Amino acid sequence: MTELIIEPIGRPGFYWRELWHYRELFYVLAWRDLLVRYQQTVIGIAWVWLRPLITMLLFTFVFNKVAKLEAPAGIAYPLLVLSATLPWQFFSGALNDASQSLIGNSQLITKVYFPRMIVPAGSVVTCFVDFLVTLTLLAVLMTWYGFLPDWRLAILPLFVALNAACALGAGLWLAAINVEYRDFRYVMPFILQLSLYASPIGFTSDLIPVGWRILYACNPLVGIIDGFRWSLLRGETVIWWPSVGLSVLITVIFCYLGIRRFRRVEDRFADLI
Repeated sequence: MTELIIEPIGRPGFYWRELWHYRELFYVLAWRDLLVRYQQTVIGIAWVWLRPLITMLLFTFVFNKVAKLEAPAGIAYPLLVLSATLPWQFFSGALNDASQSLIGNSQLITKVYFPRMIVPAGSVVTCFVDFLVTLTLLAVLMTWYGFLPDWRLAILPLFVALNAACALGAGLWLAAINVEYRDFRYVMPFILQLSLYASPIGFTSDLIPVGWRILYACNPLVGIIDGFRWSLLRGETVIWWPSVGLSVLITVIFCYLGIRRFRRVEDRFADLI
């Protein structure tokens, strides 16, 4: 009887080759997460539309109708809100799913070896598919208001990639922490709620006083959301490019620290889970 033992190569430089070698497992896990998410649901994939739609209506009522904030000339306020809601929901969903992914796949992790980074990365891809679906809602709303994007739409994929990288970097760090300290998962709802109100969703970033903009831009979602709006709304909204640069810098730091932390404790995941 032949016994097959699957184990890591052991040399750090080969880890990224292993990730490519296990790419089919990455596709399978991402597809499985998509199927599980919408299986045995009443409204199915329509829920992907309902979440940003409800958020848009709520923020439009609070900031536009109650607080009397106005969108830049030529832009309907619901468009202003929805163009910021989509990147925030992509980030928050990817961050939450990635941070919980190792615990949710504990049975798989304890039975066979594979690069564990595949699991949180697959969660981010699943949320990216949700994001693509919600973009159709924005397209419908733009058509309703007769507002079509211009050449800046070609820059949007760069901000999408920045958003995904930021969520993955932070998600890797939180996933590793979550395996070691299970009570950390109770902090996640607070972090996500805080990011909602600390991000320019119901208003534009130019309302922040100049003296506070650098501090405010330390939230990486500020530059990302401003970039989304600038790309989608024909540059009608103000974009402060230093905040975009700060978002890139913070994303790089997140990815570096996240990968470093994840790789440091990856060999112990099976024992800790």
